[in-house]
Amino acid sequence: MPKITFIDASGAERPVEAKTGSTVMEAAIRHSIPGIEAECGGACSCATCHVYIDEAWMGIVGKPAAMEEDMLDFAFEAKPNSRLSCQIKVSDAIDGIIVRTPAKQA
Repeated sequence: MPKITFIDASGAERPVEAKTGSTVMEAAIRHSIPGIEAECGGACSCATCHVYIDEAWMGIVGKPAAMEEDMLDFAFEAKPNSRLSCQIKVSDAIDGIIVRTPAKQA
């Protein structure tokens, strides 16, 4: 199973194993990762699963689609490497990815 390392705003690291085919948000919820609220349950209709993708992984994860970009307008301190974790599919290609959670969600 692919591994994801979540790093919170204080720098605490939480490595987890994620089920292929799920989303990064689902892995966060399954492992009770602090800082991922996921109020809409992964429907891309809020910004409460906002994360920062480690720069080394941006080329693999890619840029957000238009709908996701619209939701990121509501994210707390959005940056160029911001993504909604509900929109990132878990696959072997992202095994080892590092994502950071913001200090708070929108």
